[in-house]
Amino acid sequence: MGVACLLSDNLDEARKLAAMMDELNRERKAIEASMQHEALASLARIRISDGELPSGLVLHQDDWHQGVVGLVASRIKERYFRPVIAFAEAGDDELKGSGRSIPGLHLRDLLETINSRHPGLITKFGGHAMAAGLSLTKAALAPFKAAFEQVVDEWVSPELLAGEILSDGELAVSELTLELAEQLRFAGPWGQAFPDPLFDGEFRIVQQRLVGEKHLKLVLSPDEGHTVIDAIAFNVDLSVWPNAAIQRVQLAYKLDVNEWRGKRQLQLMVEQLAAL
Repeated sequence: MGVACLLSDNLDEARKLAAMMDELNRERKAIEASMQHEALASLARIRISDGELPSGLVLHQDDWHQGVVGLVASRIKERYFRPVIAFAEAGDDELKGSGRSIPGLHLRDLLETINSRHPGLITKFGGHAMAAGLSLTKAALAPFKAAFEQVVDEWVSPELLAGEILSDGELAVSELTLELAEQLRFAGPWGQAFPDPLFDGEFRIVQQRLVGEKHLKLVLSPDEGHTVIDAIAFNVDLSVWPNAAIQRVQLAYKLDVNEWRGKRQLQLMVEQLAAL
């Protein structure tokens, strides 16, 4: 449908296709929100019964949508800072899972280890350090969950599960430039065990508003002068943001180049923000 919309030379047809895609996207967001709520509720029950979450999380519910489990795994991983695999029904007694990992834990290698220790438990798998997909039978879910939690316990230290943010320090106002952002962009490639630089600092909020329903667009000032910088924080807590009462924030951020309508400017990609 997306390809048809882009290739259409009929404006009315393109608008209809765009409207249909928008409706499908809204349905996807509603499904994702419902699944995430159910996942959080199940984890809350685990906390109540056991008092603590496992080091690795395996989630499944019969009515979950196969196309959204990766998004759910990503959201739960960000919230609890643990490797997560979420499963959905795939028919013919099969489950398909999508996993997301944390820095320091290679998810594909972890699945390889499980497959070596328990031949036949996983039907097939693939992926890389931070994300992976796999298939298994319904009967294999419980033993896979036990094996996953065991290997994660062996491989991770408490520090890896603490969600600690390591910063390269605070930048001076004179260093918050488009030129430095471009230099960092071309200094890579960045990746697993070699992350792109992350900085921290305090900023005054000049403007704040929601975009895309749950992303916070900010205009910030790093000093008391007239310097202003654009920033964006994705998937913010809507119970907190936006909030006109919050005037200052502490950020962990990366420098990025925002390109829009031929104009290039500095933008901060916010990894973490806290009100001051």
